[in-house]
Amino acid sequence: MTVLCLIANPADSDLTPALAQRVQHETGGELNWLAQNIACEIIDPKSTDPVRAAEDLLGTAAVDAVLVPKANRRKKLLIADMDSTMINEECIDEMADALGIKAEVAEITARAMNGELDFEEALKTRVALLKGIDRKRIAEIRREQISLAPGGRALVHTMKAYGAFASLVSGGFTFFADYFAERIGFDEAVANVLEFDAEVLAGTVKEPIVGSSAKLNRLRQLCRDLDITPAHALAVGDGANDLPMLEAAGMGVALHAKPHVAAEAQYRIDHGDLTALLYLQGYDSEMIVR
Repeated sequence: MTVLCLIANPADSDLTPALAQRVQHETGGELNWLAQNIACEIIDPKSTDPVRAAEDLLGTAAVDAVLVPKANRRKKLLIADMDSTMINEECIDEMADALGIKAEVAEITARAMNGELDFEEALKTRVALLKGIDRKRIAEIRREQISLAPGGRALVHTMKAYGAFASLVSGGFTFFADYFAERIGFDEAVANVLEFDAEVLAGTVKEPIVGSSAKLNRLRQLCRDLDITPAHALAVGDGANDLPMLEAAGMGVALHAKPHVAAEAQYRIDHGDLTALLYLQGYDSEMIVR
C-alpha cells in the first residue's frame, strides 16, 4: 500500500482543500489532512501513476507530490547534510566573502555540489583560497551570516521525541557543524576539520576528507550501532556528495537540491521546508515538537 503526500511551504502555501479534493478525486484513495492547508496524504491511491496525475492537476502551484510506501514509514535514524540543507547558506562561500572572493569560490561549490567536480579536490582548492582568515572572523561569520533552515529544529526534535537518532554529517567543517548541531538538537556531528596556524586558517583541511563515502559509511555504521537496517533511515541532502547516502537510505530526500541530485534521488522536496520530511513519515501537526 502506498500514500500520496501533498506538501506546501508553510510560509506561503498554495495547498487548498479544493485543490486537495480535486487530486483525491482524480487519484482515488482516502484523503487525510496532516496540517490544514499545508500537508495532506491520500492513502492507497488507485491510479496507476498518482504522482503524475497530481502534478497535472497542481500545475504551477508550489506543492510537492510525493508517493511513499505505507509500510515502515516512520524512520528510526535521521542523517542530514548541513550546508544548504539544515542551514540556508554554504559556509565556505560565506568565508570567501570575507576575502572578497565569494563569486569565485561559490562557482566551484556549485559545480562540486552538482557533481561536475571531484568533491575532495574541490574542497581542498577552496580551503587553500581561504588561507589567512582569522579564527575570530570565522566565528563572526558563523554568528552573523549563517541562518537555520526553516523546520529543522521541528524535524530533529520530533523524530527524537519518537525514538529516532539524529546525525549531522557534513562535507563542511566542524567549526560550524558542532555549533549548529547543538543549536538544532542533533545527537552528533561529523565534518571536516580545518587546520589553523596559530589563530589564522592554514589553508588546509585534515585528512581523511568527509565526502560521499564517509557519509555513506556513517549511515551504515549508525545502522549497525542502532541494530536497524538502512530501510529504517531517513537521509536528506542537496548535493552530489549526498547521493550515495540518499540512495542507501529507506527514505532518501533531495531537499531543494541541485538539478543532478534532484533528478537522481528517489524522493524530492522542491517547495516545502524541513517539516515536509515529517509529513512524509505520517506525522501530523499535533505530533510535531515546535
